[in-house]
Amino acid sequence: MAGKLIGGVIGLLTGGLVGLLLGLLVGHLFDRGLANSLRFVSPENVARIKQSFFETTFTLLGALAKSDGRVSEKEVAYTERIFTQMGLSAPQRKRAIELFRRGAAPDFQLEPAVSAFMQACGPVKPLHHTLLLYLASLALADGSVADRERDFLHRVARLLGFGTAQVDQLLRMVQAQDHFHGAGGFTAQPGTSLEDAYTALGVGQDATDRELKQAYRRLMSEHHPDKLIARGVPEDMVKLATEKSQEIQAAYALIKQSRGGGR
Repeated sequence: MAGKLIGGVIGLLTGGLVGLLLGLLVGHLFDRGLANSLRFVSPENVARIKQSFFETTFTLLGALAKSDGRVSEKEVAYTERIFTQMGLSAPQRKRAIELFRRGAAPDFQLEPAVSAFMQACGPVKPLHHTLLLYLASLALADGSVADRERDFLHRVARLLGFGTAQVDQLLRMVQAQDHFHGAGGFTAQPGTSLEDAYTALGVGQDATDRELKQAYRRLMSEHHPDKLIARGVPEDMVKLATEKSQEIQAAYALIKQSRGGGR
């Protein structure tokens, strides 16, 4: 409790409301005895992590959107959706647009941008995975992934320490998961197949009930907001992961129904 109180006060004084939330996060982790995880989320680094994650996300979104030659209307709409999800203030929104345009500029250099992100945030894989999740979702905003977009994602993945096969698998899963999210909520959309549900969970249709449940539980753990926050992902950056967990639940429910309960 003392850690939350001290962290919250320091965060509020140094970073306003966002600083308060991150300060509470730092204090919460400290109170739970996760001191090792705090070396990159200590009070003196909170502002740097917040700024780096924000700037890297929107800069790379711009670079990815431009990688195939033009920024599509759907890619702009997806970025606007992120603005809404994060509840950005007018100044933050303006800054995010500036960063997006910087990434889309012809002279943008990917390697220095990712290197600066890694230096600021350290080897915290959930942060890296969340960044890739945003990028993969943008790449699929117009329904397909162009070769240049895929190449860009592969470059980012290698710089973050992920294999290209992991990115391709993520793209397949994200695309399939999108079939379980529509205007009416998180449920199978028209035209969704049982194969889409299996792909959304990253397993084949020949998976046993046990393998299926293990895959489902692993994905739910990876996307669980509390666990992401506890590992160092800022609160305002976990909303996409929360949506993904609901899509995964819908896919799992469809498979269980097809298996007569799947127990």
